[in-house]
Amino acid sequence: MTYVVTQACCNDASCMSVCPVNCIHPAPGEPDFGKTEMVYVDPKSCIDCGACADACPVSAIKPLALLTGSEQVFGDINAAYYADRPATDTWADPTFPVVEAPRAKPLRVAVVGTGPAASYAARELLTTSSAEVSMIERLPVAGGLVRAGIAPDHQDTKRLGDMFTWTYDHPRTSMFLNVEVGRDVTHADLLEHHDAVIYAVGARTDRPLDVPGEHLPGVHGSPDVVGWYNGHTDVAGSHVDVSTDRVVVVGNGNVALDVARILLGDVEALGRTDIADHALEALRAGTVREVVVLGRRGPQHAAFTRPELLMMPAGIDVVVEADDAVAAEIAAAEPGSKAALLADVPLTPVDWSQPPAPGRRLVLAFHRTVEEVVGEQSVEGVRLGHTDPANDATELVATGLLVRSTGHRGTRVDGLPFDEATTTVPHTAGRVTDPATSEPVPGTYVVGWIKRGATGGIGANRTDAQETVATLLADAREHRLPDAPRTAKEFARLLKRRGVDVVDRRRMKRIDAAERARGSAEERPRVKFLTAEEMLRRRPR
Repeated sequence: MTYVVTQACCNDASCMSVCPVNCIHPAPGEPDFGKTEMVYVDPKSCIDCGACADACPVSAIKPLALLTGSEQVFGDINAAYYADRPATDTWADPTFPVVEAPRAKPLRVAVVGTGPAASYAARELLTTSSAEVSMIERLPVAGGLVRAGIAPDHQDTKRLGDMFTWTYDHPRTSMFLNVEVGRDVTHADLLEHHDAVIYAVGARTDRPLDVPGEHLPGVHGSPDVVGWYNGHTDVAGSHVDVSTDRVVVVGNGNVALDVARILLGDVEALGRTDIADHALEALRAGTVREVVVLGRRGPQHAAFTRPELLMMPAGIDVVVEADDAVAAEIAAAEPGSKAALLADVPLTPVDWSQPPAPGRRLVLAFHRTVEEVVGEQSVEGVRLGHTDPANDATELVATGLLVRSTGHRGTRVDGLPFDEATTTVPHTAGRVTDPATSEPVPGTYVVGWIKRGATGGIGANRTDAQETVATLLADAREHRLPDAPRTAKEFARLLKRRGVDVVDRRRMKRIDAAERARGSAEERPRVKFLTAEEMLRRRPR
């Protein structure tokens, strides 16, 4: 029986390196790599060895014959990728990682962040060099978006955190959590104690709508809402109010569908995940029955992936707002396209002046814009317009919660150049450059969303990290890195002198063990601590 890649695919290509018959594509170096929603197993070439399933860090690869329920569609999805692609047993030319030149003493590299981009970069350093790595994180816990960005009902994807544990536990890794660059240490401090610094700080903010009323309470960016239900310490439990029957989400990417799925989901099922307790209690008491997901463009250009839509849980009715132009696009859609995916989804007229009907419903509305947010003390409604300039009609949609899911933006890093247009740090193959001179900023590198913008899933960070680390090691080989005058031990003493309450590896593990123990008592993966103060009280004996 052939194996099949399913919804949880992280696209990091771990499966490809163990496949003996080269039947998983697109692979790194191929034109489609990083552009498809997932990778795919060729059912005609697969020899059923199962090596890919063992290598997959998120358990996304399964035997076709064992798929059940809504996952069965992934057999057709994998096969369809190869329908117009000839089978090939030709292997790409082998590539080898750049490794460091012999050195009198190991490189010392600071990696700022502990999320996927940071962890892939640290792992690449540890496996291709003798570098000593300091992982620096502003929160008292590690994981970044694996902990606080992946939806709680995607527990398979969260298993990536287990893979990154190898990096955190490595004897050449030192953990410095609860340390913020810009608050506790400067970029200059890092370079004084390390030969190079890699910034993997992500993109923490969202894009505003720039419409009247956007300042009203009840308008949130998706990072806040996702952080709220994932227990991010930056987002208070009372921050998001879900006591409304209808929620409007602007943007129709995967995060928008995540938000809709969590707000409409089965609360009892969510209660078996690591969702934040305050979110679980609010959803139990909440009244959300309908989530409206808005897209500026038509169904052909929907930003969500097919797996995210296909895996919408049972009990949530999915409809498309009835519109002649949308109906025509869906009817004319090419097989396998985004619009064709909606061919069997009911086109339903929606009377926005009425409250939602009983039940739970996701409404996909296309060619829609937000003209203004309406309300006195908080959001009471959203006035919608059309992207068609010939249609100037507007409609008021009553809602108490508006979520912007319009993309993430990077923020300026103290001491580094910054491109306001792309909200990224200027670089060449990961090496930070000064835009005024095009000269490299000595010893300074970037990886992840702060490098390439908020595009690509978790697995995209693997090849991204390989590029940045290869650049760093090439610079070391060519003696282009500054020599740090101070040692790693002196860095730890510097933090202590400044009164920073550093969470090291032992304290990090104690926090993790306590959360898992709390979860075990409730038959959940973990019950998270929701404030930094709670975490910092967990000290090793």
